[in-house]
Amino acid sequence: MPFRMQAGHRPMALVGYARVSTEDQATARQLDELSAAGCREVAEEHASGGDRDRPVLARTLARLKPGDTLVVVSLDRLARSLSHLLGVLEDLQARGAHFRSLRDPVDTASPQGLFTLQVLGAAAQLERALIRERTRSGMRAAAARGSRPGNPGLRAGDPAARRATSEARRASYLARLVAGADAWLPAVQRLRTDGRAWDDVVRYLNARRALGAPPWTSERLVRAVRRMVAEGLAEPALLAAARPAPAPDRLLAVVAGILRSDPGATLRQIGARLEAIREPTPRGGATWQPGSVAHVVARARKAGLLPGP
Repeated sequence: MPFRMQAGHRPMALVGYARVSTEDQATARQLDELSAAGCREVAEEHASGGDRDRPVLARTLARLKPGDTLVVVSLDRLARSLSHLLGVLEDLQARGAHFRSLRDPVDTASPQGLFTLQVLGAAAQLERALIRERTRSGMRAAAARGSRPGNPGLRAGDPAARRATSEARRASYLARLVAGADAWLPAVQRLRTDGRAWDDVVRYLNARRALGAPPWTSERLVRAVRRMVAEGLAEPALLAAARPAPAPDRLLAVVAGILRSDPGATLRQIGARLEAIREPTPRGGATWQPGSVAHVVARARKAGLLPGP
């Protein structure tokens, strides 16, 4: 089990993360130190420190709330490179969470810790510049020797290399999903719980996506939700079949009911009421325009549900 909790657990501000590189190694010493530091919840993972795609770490970061603190025994338990460490710390800052290393002078909840973070950021920039220069030099030297870039195992069709590459891509995909889940998963949970079809959910998300973000498609969204469900990060009920679309006369009856209860309501007010009860437009949208409301009102009158103008 990746998480260990004491009986009677309730959400606490300190969340520990313990990591060892292989299954043969034990996390007992880290667990003892994290428990002594006040961590009531500790996530354990067996993975290389150089591997950035760690599912347990990704899930732990996703669980943190504003004000929470991620605690590790030492910096090398979280990351082996400054660039990776800074990436995690930036993620925590974006969530309003903090970071503490028990054996290092890093506690982002304090001014001294923030200063240390700035120093680490400057060092990370230098590290990236050196890595780029070493990479370019290595590629030039390899080209001079006639070597080809890329994974030799993949070029040779080695099944083990293909499996390793596939698994790395799957882990990277999960990490990206978890990092951006706050922007789309809550809306999916709300709309799918209401029985909305995937196309309706996609239209809703695309109408509100951030500038520059790629548009969703039904296939891409279903794939993302399936992966989150498989990892235990979303409820399986989200994948249930959508409820049948309401019969057209139901919408007419809803609009007629609104006007009967408030005969003086304007088209915009009727539209606001429909949005408040999450009634989709005839085309499955979430926002009602006055013209669409007027069309439905006219149909309700034609159906005899409302008196004439």
